[in-house]
Amino acid sequence: MLPELFEPGKIMGHITAAAAESTGIPEGTPMIAAAADKACEIIGSGSLELSTGCLSYGTTATINVTSSKYIEAIPLIPPYPSAVPNHFSLEIMVYRGFWMVSWFKNEFGHAEKEKAKMLGIDAEALFDKLIEEIPPGSMGLMLQPYWSPGLKMPGPEAKGGIIGFGDVHTRGHVYKSILEGLAYALREGKEQIEKRTKTPIKSLRVSGGGSQSKNAMQVTADIFNLPTARPHLYETSGLGAAINCSVGIGLHPDFKTAIHSMTHTGDVFEPNAKTHQLYNDLYTRVYKKMYKQLKPLYHEIKEITGYPK
Repeated sequence: MLPELFEPGKIMGHITAAAAESTGIPEGTPMIAAAADKACEIIGSGSLELSTGCLSYGTTATINVTSSKYIEAIPLIPPYPSAVPNHFSLEIMVYRGFWMVSWFKNEFGHAEKEKAKMLGIDAEALFDKLIEEIPPGSMGLMLQPYWSPGLKMPGPEAKGGIIGFGDVHTRGHVYKSILEGLAYALREGKEQIEKRTKTPIKSLRVSGGGSQSKNAMQVTADIFNLPTARPHLYETSGLGAAINCSVGIGLHPDFKTAIHSMTHTGDVFEPNAKTHQLYNDLYTRVYKKMYKQLKPLYHEIKEITGYPK
């Protein structure tokens, strides 16, 4: 009952006459195996080695590296197959990720939603303007982005948290703290991957809808203290599938050549040393301690309310 398996880049068959009539795809066109959307996104971003971290700022926010060896980024949780044969994708994820931007928009962004509709633009563009004057660190507002708990990082009992509120804080501070909290969580994932691979991550590539935000990109560069690049095009998952096709039809002799030829960086955001120092202090002295301090309370909340189930 199981289908025959094909490695990425291998020809699975050819378009039949019946399929050609139904789809308009020319008969005889080769059908080539690609990979999962995230796996394609990683190679479409140009990440093929352990030293290049690939961040995905989508509904789920993730950090990935590609490895030629089987390594479990989180013990007992297998890595995913890469879009490159005999390689693996080591992934740490924040389950809600940039869904939190949608959550903010739906719960607190009514004014921006209405204005964006009138202007014919995305509300997210107005949110970026909303936080242009918000200083790094959101004036002490610290967000832990576990609106949905993880399996093992941080753990099934985890909840979201925001601490540090004062009368100076606005919606803009909350929004920026979301961007900062997601970057803190992914930096924690980076450190976990580096610990397991014993290889430092030296540069970042960011894909997904959140990568279109200049503020999100600069926050990421400053928190990680690494050059952070957007790929030259937005649809990196589609590009990754095209890379598989290019190898499959012999346009490129191997994946390394194809990735080098077909992927390019777009805008590169360099970290600001002074801003990084502030973020690093908040990360090491506050953020890293939040979960440990709050974990017992999360258990109490669940025992009392039954949530999350």
